[in-house]
Amino acid sequence: MHIDLNADVGESFGPYSIGHDAALLPLVTSVNVAAGFHGGDPTVLRDTIRAAKANGVAIGAHPGLPDLVGFGRREMTVTPRQAEDLVLYQIAAVAGVARSEGLALQHVKPHGALYNMASRDRPLADAIVRAIAAFDRQLVLMALPNCALFDAGRDAGLLVAGEGFADRAYEPNGALASRAKEGAVLHDSAAIVSRAVRMVADGVVEAIDGSSIAMRIDTICVHSDTPGADRIAAALRAGLHAAGITVEALGRR
Repeated sequence: MHIDLNADVGESFGPYSIGHDAALLPLVTSVNVAAGFHGGDPTVLRDTIRAAKANGVAIGAHPGLPDLVGFGRREMTVTPRQAEDLVLYQIAAVAGVARSEGLALQHVKPHGALYNMASRDRPLADAIVRAIAAFDRQLVLMALPNCALFDAGRDAGLLVAGEGFADRAYEPNGALASRAKEGAVLHDSAAIVSRAVRMVADGVVEAIDGSSIAMRIDTICVHSDTPGADRIAAALRAGLHAAGITVEALGRR
């Protein structure tokens, strides 16, 4: 069994430091790099890609809504055309800086509210997929299994990686529970590792109401801004290894 371990990084900007990037990079196998819309800035973008390269970590673009104040986690009204253009812009930014460092993108993973909106809104999902396909049809799309974004990517012929969240609670329909809901973010390392191993080995995750959801995943996310993210990532790697699961980037299998 194999699994990719990804983290959202490069989300600091100006004088504001966000996340545990330096501690996470040696522990994950893929990173999703912000491009300045929900987080990040040109200098942080370049420094993050250089750090990822030094750690041998695969790089992806992490496009979000243009909302620094809300960290891209507030839903906004955007048309499909607007979504397509803002995603294409951000992919191009990350890919361009990566190319300057001799690297190519592996994947694209929408951020925050954009990710959640596209998971249930097929026209929005199709717009994101069009942006990815317009730039490079070989890019992998990361998405929740069994959602509108996942289906849009598959229908368009893209490679789609099902993404699991060991540190987040799920609704019975497979959507992520709102961060405003109590218990939506998990912090206990042992519980997170147990959930991750079950996701990979059995293809099942427990929903917030105790029901079981079937989902096949290819990558697991660790949120870099979660307190103790580096500790969680270290526990995940150790726990997955102990369960006989190989942790490696999507493109290296």
